[in-house]
Amino acid sequence: MKKNYPQVAVSKKAEAFLLMGHPWVYDTEVTPVGEVAEDGGLVTIHSQKGSFLGTGFYNSHSKIRVRVLSRNANDEINEKFFARRLRYAWEYRKSIMKAEDLDACRIIFGEADQMPGLTVDKFHDILVTQTLCLGMEKWKPVIFEALYQILKDDGVEIRGIFERNDVGIRELEGMEQGKGFYPLQGVEIPSSCEVSIVENGIRYFVDFENGQKTGFFLDQKYNRRAVAEIAKDKRVLDCFTHTGSFGLNAAKGGAQYVHAVDISDDAIKMAQRNAKENHLDSKMSFETANVFDLLSSLTPKQYDFIILDPPAFTKSRKTVEHAAHGYLEINERAMKLLPRGGYLATCSCSHFMTDELFRKMLREASSRACVSLRQIEERQQGPDHPILWNVPETDYLKFYLFQVV
Repeated sequence: MKKNYPQVAVSKKAEAFLLMGHPWVYDTEVTPVGEVAEDGGLVTIHSQKGSFLGTGFYNSHSKIRVRVLSRNANDEINEKFFARRLRYAWEYRKSIMKAEDLDACRIIFGEADQMPGLTVDKFHDILVTQTLCLGMEKWKPVIFEALYQILKDDGVEIRGIFERNDVGIRELEGMEQGKGFYPLQGVEIPSSCEVSIVENGIRYFVDFENGQKTGFFLDQKYNRRAVAEIAKDKRVLDCFTHTGSFGLNAAKGGAQYVHAVDISDDAIKMAQRNAKENHLDSKMSFETANVFDLLSSLTPKQYDFIILDPPAFTKSRKTVEHAAHGYLEINERAMKLLPRGGYLATCSCSHFMTDELFRKMLREASSRACVSLRQIEERQQGPDHPILWNVPETDYLKFYLFQVV
């Protein structure tokens, strides 16, 4: 028998957003009805007139008071429900990606996979997770065991699941921070927190315990491939290289040489290790430096292909203006350094730096640099990070390839 959950009523504004497909209800838009809802528990969402709008996770600690899990009134939220969702997500990746690209990919992308607040990245035989929703935290034992079994039944052996819950947003949800291996039933805890993956034919070492985010940025997989396709014979400057991914793709694509720069010494050391592993170290050099300072010190025409892959300069609407200035500065400097006919790859991974704002910034940068931009490609995140058109928050990565003329 389907369980009856506590009910919440939402404002007309929230109702309109829910009917358009957005999965969040904010604290100012919801009123409990009858039985008190449990934090992390399930509630049914209703309009002011009593119409059913969905079932979701409730949390009084969070500004996102309810996260929608299902819009089907007949859904029973149980082990079978989550197994279906997980299987659907995995089958989607298998359908839209080649088999070799599944060695390292995102299996669960939160709301885009109807699994609110949950991220799961696959690095060869290790799954790295991040749980940012209290409801998902409570269902985690069911979800993790089910995902492990689904992959195993499909012939994909998983050695362990590592949780990267060392993010401050968990505290806003009433959860503690932490990281470590999740104890899967009957699976021995791995002794190492490093794994190697293959992406675009390049092998990387991934430190999933201490690396940024979950250890490696999977969303740029096909953008890196696009860079490799035009890198032949180019002198390449790879800024914000992290562990070397764009630079390695350029080198493998036939670049004359690649200079890779990052402010993190640990990242540079890993990039050097990755270059050596792929026998590309003879055509690559590495530097620990602040990119803003470096771009100011370089000689024009020293490079004919510059790659700008900065971290998110803004994580809120309040800091967008400041972030836009940062993007403007590095792009203007890069455009001034390139010769006529040189190439620029530039991107932003912040949802708040919208495509409209990013394009406006690029126009201003090109005007200040007294150059024109010939667009080669406009790209986004890989399809294993799916974009839901009714959930703008899932659309975050902007990537452009230009020739400077």
